[in-house]
Amino acid sequence: MRLSRRSLLATTTATLAAVGATPAAARSRSHTGPAEGPTESGRAAPATGGRRLRTGFEQLAADGYAPLGGERVGVVTNPTGITRDVRHIVDVMHADDRVDLTAVFGPEHGFRGTAQAGGSEGRHDDPATGLPVYDTYLKSGRPLADVFTASGVDTVVFDIQDAGARFYTYIWTLYDCMEAARLAGKRFVVLDRPNPVTGRAALGPVLHPEFATFVGRQPIAQAHGMTVAELARLFNAEFLTAPVRLETVRMSGWRRSDFYDASGLPWVPPSPNMPTPETALVYAGTCLFEGTNLSEGRGTTRPFELLGAEGIDGRWAAEANGLGLAGVRLREAYFAPTFSKFQGRTVGGVQLHVHDRKAFDPVRTGVGLLVSAKRTWSGFAWRPDHWIDKLTGSERVRTMIDAGADTDEVVAGWREELATFRRTRREYLLYR
Repeated sequence: MRLSRRSLLATTTATLAAVGATPAAARSRSHTGPAEGPTESGRAAPATGGRRLRTGFEQLAADGYAPLGGERVGVVTNPTGITRDVRHIVDVMHADDRVDLTAVFGPEHGFRGTAQAGGSEGRHDDPATGLPVYDTYLKSGRPLADVFTASGVDTVVFDIQDAGARFYTYIWTLYDCMEAARLAGKRFVVLDRPNPVTGRAALGPVLHPEFATFVGRQPIAQAHGMTVAELARLFNAEFLTAPVRLETVRMSGWRRSDFYDASGLPWVPPSPNMPTPETALVYAGTCLFEGTNLSEGRGTTRPFELLGAEGIDGRWAAEANGLGLAGVRLREAYFAPTFSKFQGRTVGGVQLHVHDRKAFDPVRTGVGLLVSAKRTWSGFAWRPDHWIDKLTGSERVRTMIDAGADTDEVVAGWREELATFRRTRREYLLYR
């Protein structure tokens, strides 16, 4: 893996709110993060016990939007950009005279979330606020910079809930918007939200640069174990052509070991096929089935938890359970997707039941399910376009499985590159 890390001291990155900081303290901007990097392990935190999480937006609002004072502001967001009482931050900011909100930028699925995978809402005026909504989906570089310029904003703010996987495209919307803001001479502010599957560790293969696409722009691990603000810091120092004027508004009350239910925040599906935090828990592994001829559960009420195809029977579940995958049991399942692969047809397969989420490794599980599916179903095939290589970040997983490698051998193949990424990642972590 090739990483050319530039020192954070050479960038203009600033952190606006320290963990547990008061609004006054939040105005004291730190450039370096915690004195020592957080650990890679930890216990799942309880949802109660007196510790309350405050999102980046809550910190910003508590500070009276002071960091945005005197500037025309545009927000990159979607339906997940909500307050604890489920008001959208755009509606809240639009009604507040302390901030001059002048534009909204919608990603894949759109600002209000009306579009399916691979779609967006296009340029329109938001009926609720009258604000102009610009479409960022599939735009990058100079064309996206031109969108920011045309909008007339001085500062671009990002607030979207991530799912914790490299191929979940909102983090690359973040990356593209940072690069475009740099080109357009705009300031960029990231409002942090929890990684729903914890920030304990990075897992899985690291993208090889020659396989870069919108499901992976840069060499990070398949399950990155970072928040969007931490990713923004990494992107700014490691991967952007030159640093953008970046500022991050940290959460308070979040620990790296926290699953989403510890946050006390309502869950809004970040996309139509991410209905629950449990979906996010398995997604970094089972999304790999998008690269096969099996259904990944789209068109069911349990996308990415149900996997299957016509002709599969109980032998797959038995084989998969025999692998001893930590923290998960596989149930023989039958289902009929209402759209996507096998629409309207009954298929056989498995349902994942995670019983120990601290022990569960989604990427290892995804590989084990691929290995066992190929062994037990003669109809198994990769998508002809080798989409699996884009998802895993190289051709290695596909070619090793085709050569008969078992789960342990495939996982061992990315050990060195993952260790390198983990060392780099540690420089940019904001929480313990």
